[in-house]
Amino acid sequence: MRMDLEVSPALTIPAAELGWRFSRSSGPGGQHVNTSDSRVQLSWNVAESVVLSDDQRLLLLARLERRLVDGVLTVTAAEQRSQLRNREIALDKLAELVAEGLAPAAPNRRPTRRTRGSNRRRLAAKGARSETKRQRRRPDAE
Repeated sequence: MRMDLEVSPALTIPAAELGWRFSRSSGPGGQHVNTSDSRVQLSWNVAESVVLSDDQRLLLLARLERRLVDGVLTVTAAEQRSQLRNREIALDKLAELVAEGLAPAAPNRRPTRRTRGSNRRRLAAKGARSETKRQRRRPDAE
């Protein structure tokens, strides 16, 4: 089992900053499901993390604000019947979220004009659709 979570070569979240909670998963599983706590919740406090620089912290807080509750990012894994496998999935989900949050922004799209051919095709499709709908009308409605 991995101890620290390596998000990128430049960023590793220490195991001491990760909080684990376990509970029973929903769904099928027979007698086994009533006795095993295989559902995993992994929490990481972004606001108080010591491994992030101030710029990284502000970027994550801004980009992940819809997923944060009081500065804490929580991911849940209950896909597998094994708690160990769900732990690995939760670690992967958290690493992916943090990596996406820290990724540089995509360059702005340069607006371009439609080509003459695409505009002609678009107008022809609109005309065909209009004709189809016109033919569906009652004869006395024209």
